Amino acid sequence: MLIAFISDIHGNLPALKAVIDDAKKRGADKIICCGDVTGNGPFPSEACLYLQENKIPTISGNYDIKVLNVIREGEAVAASLQKKKRELLIWTANQITNVAEQFIAGLPETITEELPGKRRLLVVHGSPLSNDDDIYPSITAAGIKAKLANTNPDILVCGHTHIPFIKRINGMLIINCGSAGQPVDGDPQPSYALLSVEEKRLHAHIIRFDYNVNDVISALVNTSLPKGVQKDFTDGTKRRFLQ
Repeated sequence: MLIAFISDIHGNLPALKAVIDDAKKRGADKIICCGDVTGNGPFPSEACLYLQENKIPTISGNYDIKVLNVIREGEAVAASLQKKKRELLIWTANQITNVAEQFIAGLPETITEELPGKRRLLVVHGSPLSNDDDIYPSITAAGIKAKLANTNPDILVCGHTHIPFIKRINGMLIINCGSAGQPVDGDPQPSYALLSVEEKRLHAHIIRFDYNVNDVISALVNTSLPKGVQKDFTDGTKRRFLQ
């Protein structure tokens, strides 16, 4: 069995289409999305509908929940955010169609499955603690133990940080698939993870893939989103709020 894990699309429909196409060409039997379908990119509703139409199992990300909160409770829930972050969130919420809202509202927080070899798979957005928690490549045995809550997976898959890595700790395979829509590690090529599951063997690796970033930039130009967002997508960085 070959499973592709994608995450953090962030409204980047061209990258979403490219990653699904790439995973299928590599023989993926299943594709699972680890959340944050919306935010920052110009196609938040379209990304939701594309996942829905292609029947990609998807969980909610922290940004998706923020968008849903703005839609249902009003812009006041974003009042504490820094100005540009607030503008991004409100703009995104205003683009969400009724169908996309229903899609986001219906997303589970986690996905659990039993894979060949009786291996327990847990898919989260941030960590088992919350969708806003982080798992970085530097995670230690003590660190991951503190984040497992009441779970005990053989394979833990997450996103959220946009930093892809694969690591084994005490027999557990930890996969952060990075971001398929908005990389931040200085490499503008988005990433996803491929997991090969055999009865007696597990093997995972990170894939970086190409897509036409100009399709995203052209769409961003025609929005009211901060211009710094365009540079983030072209450079594979996230510096706009540090200035």
